[in-house]
Amino acid sequence: MCWFRPLPGAQGCRRVILEMIALVIPSEGCIIGVMTSTTGESPGITAAERILIATLLLLALSARLIPGARTIDDAYITFRYARNLVEGAGFVYNPGEHVLGTTTPLYTLVLAGLALVIGSRDFPALALVVNALAGATSVGLLYVLSKQVTGHRVPAAAAALLWAVAPYSVTFAVGGMETDLTVALLLAAAYAHVTGCPRAMAALSALALLARPDTAILLGLLWLDLALARRQIPWREGLITLTLLAPWLVFGTLTFGSPLTASIAAKSAAYRISSGADLVRLIQHYSTPFFEDALLGPSWRLIGFAVYLLLCGLGGLRVVRRNRRAWPLLLYPYLYLVTFAAANPLLFRWYLSPPLPFYLLLITTGVWTLAGDLERFTISNLQLPIHTLFVAIAFALTLNAWTLHPDHGPDRPAPEMAWFKLELLYAQAADVVLSHAAPGDTLCAGDIGVLGYRTGLRVLDTVGLVTPEAARYYPADPDIYVINYAIPADLVLALDPDYIVILEVYGRRGLLPDPRFQARYRLLDKIETGIYGSDGMLVFEQRRSNK
Repeated sequence: MCWFRPLPGAQGCRRVILEMIALVIPSEGCIIGVMTSTTGESPGITAAERILIATLLLLALSARLIPGARTIDDAYITFRYARNLVEGAGFVYNPGEHVLGTTTPLYTLVLAGLALVIGSRDFPALALVVNALAGATSVGLLYVLSKQVTGHRVPAAAAALLWAVAPYSVTFAVGGMETDLTVALLLAAAYAHVTGCPRAMAALSALALLARPDTAILLGLLWLDLALARRQIPWREGLITLTLLAPWLVFGTLTFGSPLTASIAAKSAAYRISSGADLVRLIQHYSTPFFEDALLGPSWRLIGFAVYLLLCGLGGLRVVRRNRRAWPLLLYPYLYLVTFAAANPLLFRWYLSPPLPFYLLLITTGVWTLAGDLERFTISNLQLPIHTLFVAIAFALTLNAWTLHPDHGPDRPAPEMAWFKLELLYAQAADVVLSHAAPGDTLCAGDIGVLGYRTGLRVLDTVGLVTPEAARYYPADPDIYVINYAIPADLVLALDPDYIVILEVYGRRGLLPDPRFQARYRLLDKIETGIYGSDGMLVFEQRRSNK
């Protein structure tokens, strides 16, 4: 049996870094260099394992490139920041207005840097390339992390395979979001930690925090383990993280007043979420990592939560026994659930992705462990067949959540949840506005991504992501809500935009019946849609007598 031992000092850290590089550019002897026998001899990596890793990486790349760009509205907000940065307007959404409305400064800088290097301004395409590479890297990292903490390539390959085609990864890769980059950094930080390379973990922690603030949930556990192991605060590693974060902390504070985005607080105030809604949604998510409910129905959800809780416990015990540093990996998925359930924000789908690769690691390891225990009570070799059967079923269920011919967008295989009909409607509305607007006109909307990116107009945001003055109008009167969001009439009248684009359901009880609004604006166009129970997407223009 092979065991994993932490590599000491700088030599170990260099090897960890080489492995991470080798996941993208494989080279002789670099991919699984930390695997050592009980005698300390390194058996290296076999030709079969090289082929296995290459196949997993190719599958991950294909799963993210074949569907084509299916960009989500929020991604366009980051794209506009990146475009303005490249064009010399600065790190701003509206030129001259220093408001931080993106949660991912690192991803913004990566896209802007790539655009400068290759001379392209097609940010959806740039994002797809970045995300495909980040997604493939995350698959490779999940493999080496799983093998490091389980001691066997079978559960490691299973976790990596399932993550390679997971809709919760692929959807947001093709959707232009920072999800795959964030997950890759989390996996890299976890791998550096369990292999005894705290300085690399410290550097990766800084990058992960710049990619998305909710990475602090796992990073906090890794740092806690480091501090407990040393019985003192890891000052040197903390200084590395702080040094890497310092430029953004200084820039963000001086430019925006805070290095943290205000968008999370703005969404929490503007959207109405029932108590306990996130807990229910998270339990459903953790119960159906392979979209089992599509075939087994909603009744599976309670059963699934109990089943996977048991498997995670078994898998977690195995990895912690093999590597004491691995306990944060066991705790992370459930701490993530508790944190978001307690905060109860509007739970966008991409918030559900970060703990999933770790969850898959624990589930596949739990099945491997359970099958091994069963094998010891029989005379048959059951472990590999049972595990293979489980992975085959999980893989088939996951692929069942894909469609060969989506009913919108490119006619290519894609996850069914890679839905962007609303974004296509906003693109139509943006073209209507552009056909009438003059330079210097303002556009008001609740969903500002596509509209802002496509029109280039100054955007007045009714949620408050890039328009801070919107915050004073929330919480709004509960009576104006039909769904979880509504636009107060007083807010729009105070902003006094030239054009307004909204789903009808956002204004049904508040904005649209208001006589002041009706007197000031005229309906320019109505795009038919029933999304969210709306009676169309409405484009309004301020009456000329009011301009």
